[in-house]
Amino acid sequence: MLRSVAVLALDQVAPFELGVLAEVFGTDRTDDGFPAYRFQVCSPDGRPVRTSSGFDLAPHADLAPLEEADLVAVPAHQSSGATPACVLDALRRAAERGAYLFSVCSGAFILGEAGLLDGRECTTHWRYVDELQRRHPAARVRCNSLYVQDGRLLTSAGTAAGIDASLHLVRQAHGSATATRLARRMVVPPHRDGGQSQYVEAPIPKAPEAPTLEPVLEWLMGHLDRPTTVDELAARAGMSARTFARRFRAETGTTPHDWLTNQRVLLARRLLEETRLSVDTVADRAGFGDAAVLRHHFTRRVGTTPHAYRTTFHDRVPAS
Repeated sequence: MLRSVAVLALDQVAPFELGVLAEVFGTDRTDDGFPAYRFQVCSPDGRPVRTSSGFDLAPHADLAPLEEADLVAVPAHQSSGATPACVLDALRRAAERGAYLFSVCSGAFILGEAGLLDGRECTTHWRYVDELQRRHPAARVRCNSLYVQDGRLLTSAGTAAGIDASLHLVRQAHGSATATRLARRMVVPPHRDGGQSQYVEAPIPKAPEAPTLEPVLEWLMGHLDRPTTVDELAARAGMSARTFARRFRAETGTTPHDWLTNQRVLLARRLLEETRLSVDTVADRAGFGDAAVLRHHFTRRVGTTPHAYRTTFHDRVPAS
């Protein structure tokens, strides 16, 4: 369960990244039916810290909440000094007892300093991935991901990717319906496809005369249940298959197959939560054809089987 959240605030903490965590986990929305969290911002001694924007931040507590929180989050910090030993020890103890460890942007460096990235898949802002790999050669740094989950370790890329990762945690803990409602409340996408290669300084240039693929994507969203090919989609866009594949990656950051599979898995999650359709019927309506194909893709992307997912969120399935 996810009931308590402790956020680490050291000197030069980035206020936006901390604010992302406060917006998702620290805002009381129980009147609207959202889950409640015990949310505490912590500094090493419980005293105020200076943010990277130049103002002081008064925390709720010292490091004590890190000893019990279900989720320990580390936002970005701009400090170049060594992290206090008491902080690193507290992070290690949180990992040892099975808490979720979650970094936003350069917060991954603090987790790395605690030795928590060794042998684990992780990410950070695209500007810092090489430096993260250099400092922590035992880590498996993924340079193009908006966020990466490795067991109970969750790391996200820069700034707004912290929102994506936070909604991912909410989706895991409370179901996709709750995460989607929360995203709508925050006026952000419930799920962004592709990776952070879309945001590097030299992205694939978009030719001025090139039409957007939005009409094709909208058509796909309305026809997830039917089989389709890149050639068919390219013809619908009025392009060759090669040009279409290149334009698709330029706009979405991923391949047509990967994008379509993600959307079908998201549809399957909603159907498993919100209906009592059989797994075979869910597979058919989501475009996977049969339950075996659905299980394969669902397990790879969600980390559990369709049946287990439905069991976890059975209280959100209507009675009829």
